Amino acid sequence: MKKQKKGKVILVGAGPGDAGLLTLKGAEALARSQAVVYDWLVNPKLLELAPQAEKIFVGKKGGTQYLKQEKINQILLRLAKKGKQVVRLKGGDPFIFGRGGEEADFLVRHRIDFEVIPGVSAGTGVPAYAGIPLTDRRFTSHVTFVTGHEDPTKDSSAVDWKKLAQNGGTLVSFMGVKNLPKIIKDLREAGKPKITPVAVIEWGTLPHQRVVTGTLKDILAKCRKARIKSPALTIIGKVVGFHSRLDWFQKKPLRGKTILVTRARAQASELVKTLEENGARVLEFPTIEIFAPSEPSRIDQEINRISDYDWIVFTSINGVQFFFERMTHLGKDSRIFSKNRIAAIGEKTAEALEARGLHPDLVPSEFTSAALFESLKKKGEVGGKKFLLARADIAPPDLKEALEKAGAQVMELKSYQTRPKAGKKKSLLHWLKHEKIDYVTFTSSSTVKNFFEPIPARLRKKIRTRFATIGPVTSQTLREYGFRPAKEAKIHTIEGLVKTICNGGKKKKV
Repeated sequence: MKKQKKGKVILVGAGPGDAGLLTLKGAEALARSQAVVYDWLVNPKLLELAPQAEKIFVGKKGGTQYLKQEKINQILLRLAKKGKQVVRLKGGDPFIFGRGGEEADFLVRHRIDFEVIPGVSAGTGVPAYAGIPLTDRRFTSHVTFVTGHEDPTKDSSAVDWKKLAQNGGTLVSFMGVKNLPKIIKDLREAGKPKITPVAVIEWGTLPHQRVVTGTLKDILAKCRKARIKSPALTIIGKVVGFHSRLDWFQKKPLRGKTILVTRARAQASELVKTLEENGARVLEFPTIEIFAPSEPSRIDQEINRISDYDWIVFTSINGVQFFFERMTHLGKDSRIFSKNRIAAIGEKTAEALEARGLHPDLVPSEFTSAALFESLKKKGEVGGKKFLLARADIAPPDLKEALEKAGAQVMELKSYQTRPKAGKKKSLLHWLKHEKIDYVTFTSSSTVKNFFEPIPARLRKKIRTRFATIGPVTSQTLREYGFRPAKEAKIHTIEGLVKTICNGGKKKKV
């Protein structure tokens, strides 16, 4: 009988919310995992690091639970006994008010191997995102972490609020929104001055983070007015005063904005990352998918006679990628371009070529087909020249037609395929109806078409969001659907698009 492979459970701290705060070791554990058991406060983006793993939501939430702790323990035990490598993904740090110690102790009692990968605790990460240093030698040299939500089965509180009120350091209370009135009352009765500064931070480290500041005297009224809810962290002490000066997170240009990205998921990472770095909350609804060419033999044929052409034109990173993949398949490299001149539309396309040892002879100042044609025409490089265009299968014919009209011979090569993404129509309609989306971004005409096609005409009229486009061609396609771009990137790149949105530039006249 084959011996059952021994399983293992790794307790991983997911951090307080921002997916970027996961440790490298935590990311490596997710990449190797076969099952992920995760809580309510875990950023869903982290689950994408374990595409191969079974996902089990156990929904532990402050004040309520989807599953009781005993049931969660049994799930871990069952998975480990099956020989699986399990990641128990917990918000913050597993051993700081995360019941990670209880789970580890349970695993020891059942002889299951385990490991702990610490995470950024909400107790340190959230204040940092609010510009509040927990210690400062001018005010305090110690900090106390305390739970605001104790085990309800205990006969009495283990928290000595009288001593906490008198210790003079910074006090950080976890999960205490529901019990905040009692916490304030206990501290006041224990002698804590009513003018003591207090900050309550809701959804810390995430784009929709909110911070309410006040004193022990008025913080409850301010929280009620702001309708602060769980999850929230409370900080009590003089260091709260730093918030107004050191609140770097609040100053991000897209803070509080929700932006819908329609680019293909495989290529959206740069756009998503840049928007998030500028403070935006990003919703992803990829409208297109990129595939290898349907007729690779056609590309192979042109590669084998590449010297017949005067100019090779690449209009996107995808065109470069798939063309070079066929070159590699044929055992060739950049030396085959020794008799050609290379043109590229866009800085990123040029960079993709340079990474492969090719420095384009021409990159137009404006990243459009029209600008490329005008640049070639000014150089006298059109009439009588032979061009190979390595582009998408749905690329518009304008460049080819303009070159041919000016006397060039043009071979259009479909170096990759673009297809509509079978997206979740219900998710899109839900977001448009219930979310306050500040911008929908479009990076190509195909993203525009595939965004609107799933939306019934009667519902399109009800769309109240604004649209941001990467350039004039995309804007024209948007207008064909009856909408105007609120923002159009002056520089037709991802960076240019984000910069235009961040700057809140002037609305382009159309």
